[in-house]
Amino acid sequence: MKRQPLRLAILEAIRILEAAGVESPRTDAELIAAHVLGVERGRLPLVPLVDPPVIDAIGKLVTERAKRVPLQYLTGWAALGPITVEVGPGVFIPRPETELLLEWGLALLRGRTNPIVVDLCTGSGALALAVAHAMPDAVVYAVDSDPHALAWARHNADVRAEAGDTPIRLYSGDVGDDTIFAELDGLVDLVLCNPPYVPPGGELPPEVLDYDPPQAVFAADGGLAVIRQAVATAARLLKPGGGLAIEHDDTHGSVVPALVTARKVLTAVEDHPDLTGRPRFVTARRL
Repeated sequence: MKRQPLRLAILEAIRILEAAGVESPRTDAELIAAHVLGVERGRLPLVPLVDPPVIDAIGKLVTERAKRVPLQYLTGWAALGPITVEVGPGVFIPRPETELLLEWGLALLRGRTNPIVVDLCTGSGALALAVAHAMPDAVVYAVDSDPHALAWARHNADVRAEAGDTPIRLYSGDVGDDTIFAELDGLVDLVLCNPPYVPPGGELPPEVLDYDPPQAVFAADGGLAVIRQAVATAARLLKPGGGLAIEHDDTHGSVVPALVTARKVLTAVEDHPDLTGRPRFVTARRL
């Protein structure tokens, strides 16, 4: 069988994905090729020729991606900061935008020894596990109410622990439960939260609407129901000088900071843009 240029296969993949309306056709085409070849994306130029079965395998994944199946479902993983986690049906796929929230939290923890961190609405466990990876002496708690998400989080936690990261403490619970983590009241250095926050009926791409679990995407009260609960829980858990970072919809750029400000024990409230410049997460400190 005659070997074929990988570059031509990637160009064809880009063409197909562009026609399908995929947002980042070149990136996705190259990541699919890298996944099939088992190499990092940056090393693709070092693989000029490939065997026909490789071309076929790339083509099959590109066909699925053109149907708007999430890229992460096809590769089986998603990245958040310095780590990757496994994802698939039943769990929310971490987004690059959340890395900025993670960076803010890690900056807050710098210089603290044995900090206590709580990740509300943990989903795949990505945020909690990224903190545990970056801060080996941190004691990291994570909670979610969805059993399917928790199964993914437990799997990812086991994988990260086997890789040598500090294990996280994973719980089943509702962020609206005012007794959750009651033993940590006033002791927590950092609360992170990427809750469901899209207003019901909001327009979303097929990758989100057809694949992400609805309960991890949409929230009542114009997308604010879980955010309200998370802010209340964070205000209870945080120690003086502790920090809160919570993600929100890009239509919430003024309302969520106002919700946080209404908690008199929270100060230094600031809203932050995502990678595209849209309002995306709010931060605060506990008095």
